[in-house]
Amino acid sequence: MSQNVKLSTLFVLNSLDRDPILSFLEWDADDAEVQAECAAELIRAAENLGLSGNLLPRYLLHVLTHEANLVSETMERTGLPPGGSLRQAFYQDIERLYPLLTQPTSTFLGAKLLDHYEPTQNVYDKTEDFLLPWIEAALTPRDYAEALLTYYARYGYGELAGHVVFRWDDAANKIRGIAHFERTQMKNLIGYQRQKEQLLQNTRAFVQGKPANHVLLVGARGTGKSSLVKALLHEYAEQGLRLIEVDKHDLATLPVLLVLLEHRPEKFIVFCDDLSFEEGEDGYKALKTALDGSLSRRADNVLVYATSNRRHLIPEYMDENGGTTGIRGEIHQKEAVEEKISLSDRFGLWLSFYPFDQNDYLTAVANWLDDFNVPFDDTARQASLQWAQMRGSRSGRSAWQFACDWAGRLPEERVLD
Repeated sequence: MSQNVKLSTLFVLNSLDRDPILSFLEWDADDAEVQAECAAELIRAAENLGLSGNLLPRYLLHVLTHEANLVSETMERTGLPPGGSLRQAFYQDIERLYPLLTQPTSTFLGAKLLDHYEPTQNVYDKTEDFLLPWIEAALTPRDYAEALLTYYARYGYGELAGHVVFRWDDAANKIRGIAHFERTQMKNLIGYQRQKEQLLQNTRAFVQGKPANHVLLVGARGTGKSSLVKALLHEYAEQGLRLIEVDKHDLATLPVLLVLLEHRPEKFIVFCDDLSFEEGEDGYKALKTALDGSLSRRADNVLVYATSNRRHLIPEYMDENGGTTGIRGEIHQKEAVEEKISLSDRFGLWLSFYPFDQNDYLTAVANWLDDFNVPFDDTARQASLQWAQMRGSRSGRSAWQFACDWAGRLPEERVLD
């Protein structure tokens, strides 16, 4: 290391000295073992994170965009740009870090290999699309700092800045980014035109900051309810839409999730797939609170979209309609029933899905086979109808499953069973 930077003396970015790689920069600048150990850890990080090019600046940029610091936390908490004094402190820190952010890695670690590193696998990150061109165009430390501030204002930091789909981890009370997910487009979903239009209109209003409703998609299995929700990302992710999957069993901690999201600039759909509750489960109470808010105002940047095979989400029994008191002696029987149906009432928009008719089913099969570059001839048509009959279902899911089976066969195997 021909130079070293005292990270612990920075004003608002001094937490960098706790980073396991950057902390090496605090050590003896002429220690060859320190240089080698730092280089080894940097290569490990490059392979794990998919970083390429001039490794030390790329790694430091990754830390600045993915780990919390006083500036990014303050902007997220307040929803405002940093105040004048905080901005000046940030400018000064970036100026002191500027050699690390711009000079070749070999200036500090000696190994020229790290100046143009190519990882085994590059990993997509929003910083590649948005931030790097701004960084490369920066002529001064202040330009660099302003690029980071613009990034914080638009994307925030951490997991939420680098992904569009997430899963709520209730055990850790943390949002986990999902790098690989089902990328569905509306054009691939056949039928249900009215439902598509209503869902698109509601979601468009939401991302534009207009009033919008929570949505319950209810109906037959395999009709594309979940795929329709996921396809919204293709339409609106660039406008700030994000999707967070929450398992039914994690709903009790939903209020914690809403607190984490309330100051974010993005628009979040909390997605509960295949939602229903059995007798005695109490997760629905947390969901009711999330849908209507408690004493606090409902979050403007969060909607709940749920799919279910049950319209009222909680089972109802015949004896609950058995006269004034019901068979089990409930004194206020009507109130007991009202309690059960009140959850679904909190979804302002209900979209119903029914099994395909034969024409819609065949259209879906033809569409999927076209994606696989497999002809939809009369044999395929008869085989798809036979498939649906054996499955007892004409749906988008069974059309997809047939197409996968048919396309996976050799040409001579594409015959009627």
